[in-house]
Amino acid sequence: MQAWRVHENGEPGEVMQRDEVDRPTPGPGQVLLRVLAADVNFPDALLCRGLYQIRPPLPFTPGVEVCAETEDGRRVIATPVLPYGGFAEYTVADAAAVLPAPEALDDAEAAALHIGYQTAVFGLHRRAALQEGETLLVHAAAGGVGSAAVQIGKATGATVIGVVGGPEKAAVARALGCDVVVDRRTEDVVAAVKEATGGRGADVVFDPVGGEAYTQSTKVVAFEGRIVVVGFASGSIPSPALNHALVKNYSILGLHWGLYNIKDPAAVLRCHETLTEYAAKGLVKPLVSERVPFAGAADAVQRVADGVTTGRLVVLPDGAAR
Repeated sequence: MQAWRVHENGEPGEVMQRDEVDRPTPGPGQVLLRVLAADVNFPDALLCRGLYQIRPPLPFTPGVEVCAETEDGRRVIATPVLPYGGFAEYTVADAAAVLPAPEALDDAEAAALHIGYQTAVFGLHRRAALQEGETLLVHAAAGGVGSAAVQIGKATGATVIGVVGGPEKAAVARALGCDVVVDRRTEDVVAAVKEATGGRGADVVFDPVGGEAYTQSTKVVAFEGRIVVVGFASGSIPSPALNHALVKNYSILGLHWGLYNIKDPAAVLRCHETLTEYAAKGLVKPLVSERVPFAGAADAVQRVADGVTTGRLVVLPDGAAR
């Protein structure tokens, strides 16, 4: 079969290599899956660079999220077990973590429903307890996980402020449903958020960016607000000033969604059931901005790493439905 593999760590566009390899053999408690679509996530770039929390042995195939078909013909979504990632014709996954693909979504959309949307639900509902009528600020609102947070926020009944970089991403954020869009390249984010909230600030901030975005968050978070830290796409990991959190009465909440697969898998299943229901009602629909041919996988991961994409890029194996 064909698979994209990383033989040495580095930039995705340089180190991902298309190889002819044997199909993976499932281990105990695992299943073989035929990949229908593989969503590109920022962690795929971190895996290539050797900077992710998990460092699979070389060579490995990146691709942490797929829509696939089981050997008995079921259409499912799954997080592949590394080193057999999703940018391949076949992958393997833990049987207990395989979930039914929502009928309301096509293969590419279903592949993009899992990690980003679960991150948004756990971050906004479980960690931050976002309530109807509150104000939610989403950094990188036109990106993969940011676009999911926007949709979950709107489904919850929150007023959503989206921060983006550039007019194209601003248009995407508006189309997603953001009530207010702030272009960080041309506007003062802090001033714009304070104006939009009458000086009160945002009740919940969803931050997959870190760096300067986190600093801005601390300046616009409301009294008893919650900042949910979900990643550091900027490459800069901030060092919170805890005295500032104390005097302003806000909470800093970390979210590593993958831990729930280990600590509370039942919660992951409940979340998937909620997302399937949302998809059936049209409350959420992954923004698939590009369906990438298999030959373009390395370039797609590099573009996501470079932060020049909107929504989700999904890689389709040769012969897969577009």
